[in-house]
Order: sequence, then C-alpha cells, then structure tokens
Amino acid sequence: MALMILGLVMFFAVHTLTTMRATRAGLIEKLGAMPYKAVYAAASILGVVLIAKGYGDYRAAGYIPVWNPPTATRHVAALLMWPAFIALAAAYVPAGIIKAKLKHPMLVGVKTWALAHLLANGDLGSMILFASFLGWAVYDRISVKRRGEDAKIAATAPKRFGRGDIFALVGGTVAYGAMLMLHRTLIGVSVFG
Repeated sequence: MALMILGLVMFFAVHTLTTMRATRAGLIEKLGAMPYKAVYAAASILGVVLIAKGYGDYRAAGYIPVWNPPTATRHVAALLMWPAFIALAAAYVPAGIIKAKLKHPMLVGVKTWALAHLLANGDLGSMILFASFLGWAVYDRISVKRRGEDAKIAATAPKRFGRGDIFALVGGTVAYGAMLMLHRTLIGVSVFG
C-alpha cells in the first residue's frame, strides 16, 4: 500500500500545484512552458502508474477490511457512475448546457466516481484511494471558485441544449456501458458481483 500512497502524493502534489497560481507562474517562468508541462505530465503519469501498481499489489496481498458495505451500495455505485461518465464526457466536448450547469464537469465526474466507489468498498486501501480523490476534487473545486472562474464560465455559457450536450450524453452513456461490461477485465471486480 505504500507504493499506492507514494503515487497519490506524487499525483496530487503536481495537481495541487495548479491551484497555487503564483508558484505555478514562477515555475513556468523559470523552466519555460513546455518543460513545465513535460515535468507535470511525467509526474502525473508516474503517479498514476504507482497508484495502479500499489493498489494492485495491495489487492493481491489481501484486503484490509474496515466495514462491510451492504449489497445495495454496489447498485447505488453502479447507478452513480452513469452521471459520472456523462460529466467526464462533458469536460471534453463543445460547451453545452450540461457543461455550463456543472461548471467544472471533470471535477463533478471525479467526485461522483470517488463517492460511488467509497459507498461500494469497505477496505482500507480502497477507502484511502477513493477518499483521496474525493478530497482533492473538493479542494480543487473550492480553489477554482475562489479564483473567480465560475463567473467566466457563466458569462460564456450557452443558453440552449446543443451539440455538446448530445456528445456528452451519448459519449458518457457509451463509456458507461463499456465500463459495465469491461470492469471485471480491466479492474478485476465485477460490477454486480
């Protein structure tokens, strides 16, 4: 589990740096934009690799139970993942009502994903993993709001349902369906037992 925690620290350190605008600007000025982005990307990828490897090793060694979630929470988690995938898709498609209402759909998707998995998993490693992502997403959302980015989004938000919304709904639903079918293969755990 130590490897997973190291990965979480690395991943969130670079992502938290983004919220520290003056420090970030100073690093970009010192290193240059492209080297900064390269280091940021490399540290993020390495963090994800360490998280995945550490969590896999933890699961292979046996879970450390903390609580036993009721079976119903797995179904609630599966249901919550549908809007999580739509939110994630909305982050990468042209602006639409969904993106405007969520303001920061990536963070909404991450928070929903983390909460869903906290509901369905009662072991220590899973709780550390998903609570870390939930905590970071809440922190980042507060940081974005304090920087005044919500006002910028509201000023440019579309007023009608459009192409971006269709892409978010269809893309998110397709990705959700694919994950339902592939979760056991990719993650090693069946969604519905």
